[in-house]
Amino acid sequence: MATLPAYAWRLAPDGYATRRQLRAMGLRPGGQDVAAVVRRPRRRREPLLPNLYRIDRAKPVRPMTPGRAAALAKAMTARRTCPNCRRDAGYCIPRSLGVCVPCADFPND
Repeated sequence: MATLPAYAWRLAPDGYATRRQLRAMGLRPGGQDVAAVVRRPRRRREPLLPNLYRIDRAKPVRPMTPGRAAALAKAMTARRTCPNCRRDAGYCIPRSLGVCVPCADFPND
């Protein structure tokens, strides 16, 4: 297996982008293999190695269909609903608490 080219942080050549950068451009990797990596140094830990993809091989993001939009809305509603009081909290329930903040603050009510 050939090793991938590695570039220093902020020194990748033009024509490469991370997944987030592609998404900001309205693109997706589209099944292509990773073309290179970037070495992002960190203190006291091993460096991050974000993958880079070729922009010219990227494909447009698929449009949101009504079915996918409905499924996403249903999933977000489930994340906002407190399993204890069954109310919509208006925010995503923290996984660390497992319940909405009022239920976590006053567990006996």
